[in-house]
Amino acid sequence: MPTRRDFLASSTAALAAASIPPHPQPAVQRAASRRARPTVIASSNGLRGVTLAYDQIIAGADTLDAIIAGVNIQELDPDDQSVGLGGLPNKDGVVQLDASCMHGPTKRAGAVGCLEDIATPSLVAKAIMDYTDHIMLVGDDARRFAIEMGFTPQNLLTEKTRQDWLRWRARLNAGDAYLDYDGDVDIKFTTGTINMNAVNSAGDLSSVTTTSGMGWKVPGRVGDSPIIGAGQYCDNSVGAAGSTGRGEANIKVCGGFLTVEFMRQGLAPQAACLKTLERVVAMTESRLLDERGRPTFNLEFYAVHKDGRYGAAALYSGSEFAVCDARGPRIEKSAFLYET
Repeated sequence: MPTRRDFLASSTAALAAASIPPHPQPAVQRAASRRARPTVIASSNGLRGVTLAYDQIIAGADTLDAIIAGVNIQELDPDDQSVGLGGLPNKDGVVQLDASCMHGPTKRAGAVGCLEDIATPSLVAKAIMDYTDHIMLVGDDARRFAIEMGFTPQNLLTEKTRQDWLRWRARLNAGDAYLDYDGDVDIKFTTGTINMNAVNSAGDLSSVTTTSGMGWKVPGRVGDSPIIGAGQYCDNSVGAAGSTGRGEANIKVCGGFLTVEFMRQGLAPQAACLKTLERVVAMTESRLLDERGRPTFNLEFYAVHKDGRYGAAALYSGSEFAVCDARGPRIEKSAFLYET
């Protein structure tokens, strides 16, 4: 028979346990306990990339390795003049590249800015993440680091891009010493980039953004792509997001970070992208607004949630994005704030 001392001790313990209210499991932890839908989302120039990345993720590859392999397709494509080899140069005719990446499971990141002569800045950003205690390297020192890590330098200015640069330079002003090209010439101007974000079935996330930046930019200009929290951001407990378009506008709102934070607050990926764009409009200076108070540039965000939901939104209608999941690779229409 239990003694009175035993009874009192057990009763006291039971009472103490009953008085402690159950601690609710945070929503992100509940989501993490469920299996996610493997999903890869990217800007519209990433259709081939999301296909490759998704296949690698399904085969067991790390999410960051997979999406970097995906963006490498565009970096090495000389016909994509917004990234890597063949990217539009700065005003001096020099191709300068930017990139950054984040790895959700390890909470690590890497970035590179104003990199010359190396076609795959996304891989250089990952090398900085993997092999140094730093996050960002820039300019000549970034180039030297890349070569020390085994990257092969090459001329990134293709003949096609060089001709476009010559046409742009010849039309700077009528009184310069350069002869104008005959006929109507479409002078290219791009803020194009490729951003890619992914989640696997375990809910592990990664993000990467890579670009040659704004065409004909001032030498040394760095946009949002290599800035952690702007061009891309990844939080393994919530989701990942990134952008393409006018980087200067995105830097001011830390758009990648802000989109992930909106998802943390419970917004779906598409709604989070739209909410970030509203903040972009609010932070746009008057000289970049039209007579109706709308930005004179475009900017697009892409986001994937930890559970596999995804979405994208742009300032203006007509934008598209690439996505790949169990339904296969495809191009979808982005949500938008304004009709064009």
